[in-house]
Amino acid sequence: MQNDNSKFKIIFFGTSDFAIPALETLAKDNYDVVAVVTKPDKPAGRKQVLSPSPVKKFAIEKHILVLEPNNLRGDEEVFAAFKLLSPDVCVVAAYGKIIPKRYLGVPKYGFINIHPSLLPKYRGPSPIQTAILSGEKETGVTILVVDEEMDHGPILKSEKWKVKNGKYYKELEKELAELGAKLLIETLPKYINGEIKQAPQDHSRATFTKMFSREDGRVDWSKSTQEIYNRIRALNPEPGTWTLWKGKVLNIKKARLADGKLEIETLQLEGKRETPFREFLNGHPDFDISQLE
Repeated sequence: MQNDNSKFKIIFFGTSDFAIPALETLAKDNYDVVAVVTKPDKPAGRKQVLSPSPVKKFAIEKHILVLEPNNLRGDEEVFAAFKLLSPDVCVVAAYGKIIPKRYLGVPKYGFINIHPSLLPKYRGPSPIQTAILSGEKETGVTILVVDEEMDHGPILKSEKWKVKNGKYYKELEKELAELGAKLLIETLPKYINGEIKQAPQDHSRATFTKMFSREDGRVDWSKSTQEIYNRIRALNPEPGTWTLWKGKVLNIKKARLADGKLEIETLQLEGKRETPFREFLNGHPDFDISQLE
């Protein structure tokens, strides 16, 4: 039994792109993923069309049962289905909601979480964005046991990862997602077999992240060039970075540092399409960066 992954039933909790490498790896390693729990479809794109999460798309392609409660805590139908599926262990990766207490005791081996930071640093919903925003040179991934508090449980394994200065959020997310998938597959069988000593976190050293709003994306031009560059890299594509030019919102999509100076590469004026900076200048020869507010 210990060597046959297909005998272990897993329910996977995840929503965003970060979760996909772990889910793919579980499927490739013949674990029996009996269901995924993900957030419901939400409006996306300029036309705000209802769109499924990346995890839901993957599950449908692989013919895996999808559960998508609006409210995990209060949805009795989903909880009944969860118990009926009788998972041996649950894996969480960027699900986006706290797992209610009553779920935690159902699987024999509980829940384990893939968190993209070196816990106890950067608990919460935006560890990757916060690391870039803070100018961190190093971050990592932690595999931990889920308890009743956010990113609070004992650590099973962690590994450091360098943050290169030019990395944008989606690039670093992809790297950490792949690292997380690797750590999960290394850790899961040992955890199930009781071969890993769980290490309690030092809660006195915990730091916390927040959900970033559209207002957080407004560029403060009084900040240093590096701080502005970090914000552009951290908060694109969501919630996006922006400024005002002649009373209109100007979304700054991409920039780079050259000899210590910030060079805008692509931007988007409200109501217009995203364009390279040089093309924008051709259409707006009166543009002056000192006019930005």
